Amino acid sequence: MTRTEKLLAELIALPSVNPAFLPPGHPYAGEKNVADFLAAVAARAGLEVELQPVFGVREHVRAFDSTRHVASSESGDMSPHSKMERPNLIARLLPRNKIRRTILLAPHLDTVGAEDSQFIPQRKNGRLYGRGACDTKGSVAAMLTALCELAESKNRPQETEIIFVGLVDEEHAQAGSRAFVGQASRLSPSFKKIRDRQDTCPTLAIVGEPTKLQVVTAHKGSLWLELETRGVAAHGATPQFGKNAIHEAARIVDWLQTDYAADLKRRRRHPLLGLPTVSVGMIAGGTQPNIVPDRCAITIDRRTLPGETEAGVKRETQKFLRSKNLSATIADRKLAPALPLETDYKLSLIRKFMDCVGQKKPVGVHFFCDAAVLSAGGIPSVVFGPGDIAQAHTADEWISLTELERGKELLLNFLKSLP
Repeated sequence: MTRTEKLLAELIALPSVNPAFLPPGHPYAGEKNVADFLAAVAARAGLEVELQPVFGVREHVRAFDSTRHVASSESGDMSPHSKMERPNLIARLLPRNKIRRTILLAPHLDTVGAEDSQFIPQRKNGRLYGRGACDTKGSVAAMLTALCELAESKNRPQETEIIFVGLVDEEHAQAGSRAFVGQASRLSPSFKKIRDRQDTCPTLAIVGEPTKLQVVTAHKGSLWLELETRGVAAHGATPQFGKNAIHEAARIVDWLQTDYAADLKRRRRHPLLGLPTVSVGMIAGGTQPNIVPDRCAITIDRRTLPGETEAGVKRETQKFLRSKNLSATIADRKLAPALPLETDYKLSLIRKFMDCVGQKKPVGVHFFCDAAVLSAGGIPSVVFGPGDIAQAHTADEWISLTELERGKELLLNFLKSLP
């Protein structure tokens, strides 16, 4: 068993389910146990360790700074889990000389829920099975092992600081990455200059997600919009005296999945991400069969491309509704903006990383992650890690042990190549 595999197996055995997916007080909820365990691992390797407090997830969008997209400690009702201690883990390797560049290794510590058996790591046919194996405890193990081995070696960068940050809450509202961005200038002198020219103090965040060891420079954003229709209640025996809100919603569903989806295909395409998409994922309305429903709500998942904004999508949707003589109010169901990512792959550190990985062209993915939050905060970000997103959140989640070890080696070689 390699050092990387051993660490991953230990992480799988430490449940860190996002509290949003569990009832209050559940023993598997929260990332604190994993953060404490990793802090001890990092400290033994000689890294500087800090636990960065992160406020619990808020129930309202107003709990986030809408201009900087970072966590706010003011206003907003807190969820039942908000008082849990859920810190980001920060482990830093400082260079011997003046810091001239910063590399951030940023996987997330939380997972989605699972059956008890999925927290028992199982090794079979060259794979390691268990919740979080690829999303993203595999990246956690590869990144922290690479950094620990670098710290223990004689071949260390002389002018590059490397910061591992295990982020909380990626699976729900990205409170960890938003809090990190809000406090980044306190952590490193490089982050004070991140809005300056990148060639004066280059900075790069490598966000850990299962990308099959491809360097991803673009991903889609995600909007959850609730469209609510209103009608007039009436007795089911005399429906002509009412107005059926479910019928109106059904017409909107049909329009969204046909005309609107087709229009998106005609008008927009991204060279790495392809088309924006829309999917109706939820519908709820009515109280009982013999009452004409006066309210119905549908929730859609709208995947956005770089350049698309929440406000723009809402305006576009309302315009199309009016053109079809349909009526609905539109509200955002996300706790905070889930923006698309597009990073210039020609930046020097990204080119160097791609060269180390052996990749010639940039790659895009359809899922959303913390990279967009860090990028919005001024830190150029890419996504990289072992594993396949197709295995994430599944009942038999697994990762290839060969790919896990290769991911660690690719990261270590890149970090060793830095001055």
